[in-house]
Formats: sequence, C-alpha cells, structure tokens
Amino acid sequence: MNIELLHIHKRFGPVHANNDITVNFNEGRIIGVLGENGAGKSTLMKILSGYQPATSGEIRIDGQPMTANGPLAAIANGIGMLQQDPLDVGAFTVLENFTYGQPGGIFFRKSKKFYEQQLAEYAQRFGFDLPPDVPADNLSIAQRQQLEMVRLLALGVRTLILDEPTTGISAEQKDDLFDALRSLAHNDGMIVLLVSHKLEDVIALCDEVIVLRAGELVGAREMPATTQELVALMFGGELPTPERTSAPIGDTVLTLDDVHLRGERLDMPHISVKVRQGEVVGLAGLDGSGQELVMRACAGLEPCHGGRIMLKNSDMTGKGYRDYLKQDVIFGAAGRIEEGLVAGLTLTEHMALVMNNDPVIKWNAARERMTKQIDHYAIRGRESDNIEQLSGGNQQRVLMALLPDAPSLMVLEQPTRGLDVESANWIWQQLLARRDSGTAIIFSSAELEELVTYSDRLLVFYAGRIHEVTDVANVSIDALGHMIGGEFEAAH
Repeated sequence: MNIELLHIHKRFGPVHANNDITVNFNEGRIIGVLGENGAGKSTLMKILSGYQPATSGEIRIDGQPMTANGPLAAIANGIGMLQQDPLDVGAFTVLENFTYGQPGGIFFRKSKKFYEQQLAEYAQRFGFDLPPDVPADNLSIAQRQQLEMVRLLALGVRTLILDEPTTGISAEQKDDLFDALRSLAHNDGMIVLLVSHKLEDVIALCDEVIVLRAGELVGAREMPATTQELVALMFGGELPTPERTSAPIGDTVLTLDDVHLRGERLDMPHISVKVRQGEVVGLAGLDGSGQELVMRACAGLEPCHGGRIMLKNSDMTGKGYRDYLKQDVIFGAAGRIEEGLVAGLTLTEHMALVMNNDPVIKWNAARERMTKQIDHYAIRGRESDNIEQLSGGNQQRVLMALLPDAPSLMVLEQPTRGLDVESANWIWQQLLARRDSGTAIIFSSAELEELVTYSDRLLVFYAGRIHEVTDVANVSIDALGHMIGGEFEAAH
C-alpha cells in the first residue's frame, strides 16, 4: 500500500491549517509526523483518515484517487486513525466498543465468543489490559487509546495513524507497543504514521520523519537523528532548557488527614498529605495507580470514606466541587474536551461561562476579555471559533486563559499532555507565575522529566500505595521509573 497526498490545502476561515502539502507514505515504513502544536499535523492526519475534508487537493492510494469521504470510507480503503482523545462510547463495554463498526456491530453477527477471543489475542500481543465487560467510561485515557487501536486493527486497516499513543503507559508497555508496531510495518508491510511530541519515541521507533511548521511542509529526513536535530527542524533552532526553581513556602493550604478513598479497583486507606503555599507537588504513577482518586478528592470530585480534608481552616469533608471552587480551588482534567472545555461552544462563550456572576450575560465584556486573552496567551484562533477547531496545544492555552490569576490551589491532571516542547515550557511559565504569587500546585504527568524538573516534592503511586520523595533534585529519571514500577528502594 502506498499513499500520496497531493497539494493538500485546508482552511478554517482565515486560518490556512494546511498549505499546499505534497508527501508520499510508503508501505513497510514507520513515519513520524512532527511539528509544534498548531502546525497542522493533526489536521493533515484527519484529512487522510476522513475526519475532515480537504479544501482542495487529492489523496491517491496505490495510484488511484480516493474519492469517497468520511472515516468509514477511509477505513474501507485501509486507513484508520487513533485520535489523541479516543472516539469510544462511554456507556458501551470494552467488548461492545471493540465490535463497533464491524459487520453486525454490537449485535455480534459473529459469536460473542469469537470477538472475545479476538480482543484477547490483540490485548495479549500488545500487552494491554482490556477487560471485556467493563464500561469504557471506567477506563483510563491510556486504556481507551489501546482499545481504539485494537479496534482499528480488527477492522483490517493497513495504514495506522497514531496521535500521541504512549501517553500514560509504562515503559514496558511502550516497549511492547513499539515491538508490535515494528512488526506491523516491517513484517506485515503496513504504514504506521506516528504523530508525537515525544521526540525520544520518534527517535526510538521511526524510519523517517516529516516536519510541518505553520501549516507548511518544511522538512523531511531519514532516521536516525538526534533530539537537537529534530528540535531544530521543528522550531528553527534550539530551545532553552528549563531550570529548577522554587518559591517561598507559606502556610498549609490543603490537608488530607487519614483520608480513605475507594475506586473501581483500589482501596486507599490512611492517606495523609499536606500541601503549602508556593509548593509544587508532583504525582507520579501508571494510570490506575491511585493518583486520579487523590487529585479528584482534593477538588471535591471524589467522596471520602473516612478521614478529613481541610482547606486552610475550613473542613471540606463531604462537600462538592462548587464548594471547593468558592475556596479558590481549580481543577484541570486530563481530558480537555471531555471535562475541561465544552465542545460546540466558542471561545467567547467559554469566557462568558467563567465571567457570568449574574443572570444577564455581558457578551461584549466576555468578547473583549477573550480577545485580550487570545493576544496575551498567543492562542491561534479567534474569539468566534468553536473550541474543537483549535489544536490540542491551543485548547490548553485557552484553558490557561480561563483560569483566575491567583487561585489558592490548582489540581492539574497532566497539564502538558500532548504538547510539544515549546508549548509545554510555555504552560509551565504560566503555572510557575501563579506559584510565585502563592498558589499551591498539585499535578500529575506521564513525563518523568517534567515531574523531576518542576516538583518540590513527589508522591509516587503504586497499586494504591504512596511513597513520598522529598529530595527531588537528587532523584534520577531512571530511579523514578523504578519507583513507579513499585521498587521504592530505588529512591535511596
């Protein structure tokens, strides 16, 4: 299978997201698709996979034009895309989602046992944990990505597009995934397109890369290449390396006093943690290890089954998210569109939701405020754009623009998920500015370097247990990786 994209243009109003892109993808190759957030790489992949039509241009498969539009037509032509935010159905079980799109769909035209066996075979091949009878709503983001990937393979795709597939999975799972992708490309002759901001993944996996900048194809090269060479291709030069900084530590903002939490698979008694003004506490661990439960409890989104939660001198035990908001606690979910933002609303409408403290919406004020924030936060979009029109990085910038300037506590799930190096550094500049004003920050991340760089303390989660690391400056990335795997003695 060989794919040609010929003179692809895509416009969103005045924004030229893809500008005259011509590129070939050949079978048996793993190709990295690189570029800063907003460069147009996801748009190009959505055009190829049928999720968006091109404004102009042509796609050819083995020399023949692909005339039909839409994801189903792309899959019929052997092209499937694993989105960064997977397109599953939350109320369906894992098995029902797996069969979705196949002949017979969830009604199991083939026997249920056949699909269960097929799912189990794919899960075993890739090292995924995909219990068939669990609703998709109960899966982690990483598990949802894994489910969508095996679903596409079961549909018979020959070109597999993966958008940030290694977020939230362990090093061992990533090795298994990469081995499988190499087998799919090099042994089975598939095309694998990897959209990723993790340059170490691109270096480890890809045979070649293409680079987009501001909607244009600006470079391509065979691998191997160094991180510095790829950064120079993406940004036109080297980027400054973030340095560890700290702020004066003030009074205690948050106290978990012998708190007991319960999740679908975890029982976590006797959690005692304190977080102080100007402190950044990083939460490390594989998905499902307990950090999500703790973070949501700190924002009133998860009930306690024992113990107390205090915000300064206020007992918040048993209170909900709105009560925490009144205490200047901000929660940022890992799922930007699912929980952080509202699909279908414009940027101005998002600002109106944040500003609205009376029954009458002041549209002019909301529009003016959003326009100023677009300029201040360098958001590539207009106040009238729907939020889903923006790239992941620009959605993250919108989230920052909607936050208050000096909250008491920020609880952030993977605040730089899916962002390129420059965008991630920029997000942290904004967060540290708030920290310097006295805000306490709790954050989780799948990026070990990010955790070590920005945390004053680390809480490492493993199977519901918590290990605290206070001397973060002297903890290596390798040691942290071992701790995440349950080897807590690696801290010493």
